[in-house]
Amino acid sequence: MTNKRPSGRSILANFGSFSEPEATTADPSPPKAARAETPIQSTPRVGAGVIGATQRSLAELREERDRLQALVDAGGGSELDPSSIDPSPFPDRLPDDSQVSFEALKKLIAEEGQKVPIQVRRHPDVSGRYQVVYGHRRWRAALDLGIKIKATVVALSDSELVVAQGIENAAREDLSWIERALFAWRMDQADIKPRDIRAALSVDDPELARLRAVCRVIPIEVIEAIGRAPKAGRPRWVALSTAVGEDPAALDRVRKTLSADKVSTLASDERFKLVFAAVRKPPARSHNELELRSPAGKVLGKATFLKGDIKLTVSDKHASEFGAFFEEELPGLVERFFARDGTE
Repeated sequence: MTNKRPSGRSILANFGSFSEPEATTADPSPPKAARAETPIQSTPRVGAGVIGATQRSLAELREERDRLQALVDAGGGSELDPSSIDPSPFPDRLPDDSQVSFEALKKLIAEEGQKVPIQVRRHPDVSGRYQVVYGHRRWRAALDLGIKIKATVVALSDSELVVAQGIENAAREDLSWIERALFAWRMDQADIKPRDIRAALSVDDPELARLRAVCRVIPIEVIEAIGRAPKAGRPRWVALSTAVGEDPAALDRVRKTLSADKVSTLASDERFKLVFAAVRKPPARSHNELELRSPAGKVLGKATFLKGDIKLTVSDKHASEFGAFFEEELPGLVERFFARDGTE
């Protein structure tokens, strides 16, 4: 269900911008303010836009953030049972390859307590429940530890919620490109207005078009199977979607690659590399024979490729030793072949 936000206020008028990060690398999520359910004095508008359709300056947003932080410090926040809280209806993250940073955060909270409140809104459909606006990792940590969680309860529509998440992510700058594309796709599915999607992601129309295009071509379940792939930026994802769009058989090769047991255990960047290799068409051979030469350039033999038939001929001088070498290396070549193409 999409909630309509009140008229006469810009989206960003309802929450603040970036707080100073907590003094630890274990929890990179900084607090930011929102339109709290405890009244806050309104702030005059400024003329320049901040992100896309917004009409508030970053300085003004920070000022409003500081007001709400003062309210929290004075006891304006709440302590909630984490089991009464649900994640955001607009997931913006794929699972991490490693849980090391999360475990470090959980240990820190267990030893020193929760320093920074999360932000939640009341669930629009279920009485007595809440939804996370930002602070998912702190919420998960509290849930695992079985402790209450400090939270600021704000009143946000769906559109305001996604922009709040977008500002939170922009502050950390750790969403991978494909996670941003998935976030845009999920907002599209929920009928969030394009101007609000641009504001949430701080992108212009051409970049939003690229984010959408990749998710239109590559099925969501395939993207989720690849994962965050933080090193695979926009050019490689766009190239991957172009290859899949141009070759109807490419998607089958991608799915076969991802279905291999060994592939599922790899880091997401490695999974992306294998998928990227699988969609590339092998270069057309100009001839059916390939000469085998030594590093010095002497002809060792030749390989002949015909329909379903591969012949390898080696000179008498090297036949015995090369045959033994080839027999030893062949299992490894077969394994590399299956890992590259995902062939069964």
